[in-house]
Amino acid sequence: QVQLVESGGGLVQAGGSLRLSCAASGSIFSAMGWYRQVPGKQRELVASITGGSSTNYADSVKDRFTISRDNTKNTVYLQMNSLKPEDTAVYYCYVRLPVVGITWGQGTQVTVSS
Repeated sequence: QVQLVESGGGLVQAGGSLRLSCAASGSIFSAMGWYRQVPGKQRELVASITGGSSTNYADSVKDRFTISRDNTKNTVYLQMNSLKPEDTAVYYCYVRLPVVGITWGQGTQVTVSS
């Protein structure tokens, strides 16, 4: 079973940047991406990237966040710039595999102070 390990979260001031990484335990050419969740709210899609590197973003992060992948390292990245306090959340990496469906990472906290 594929496992996902996230890193790169932390505390940053508004306007700052962070880069999240998500390393998969095996070769993956399926769609991957990032969701985020704050307490009391549903998990929301932040960005996704297909095996062919087509991308999709939530309107709230367009022009600020960039998702990318390195298939040689089985890793997907989320570069987050111009961070806002409302970006504070736990960020979850996922991969969508045929038959298996969605597998989640353990989550990494991102906190943006004003």
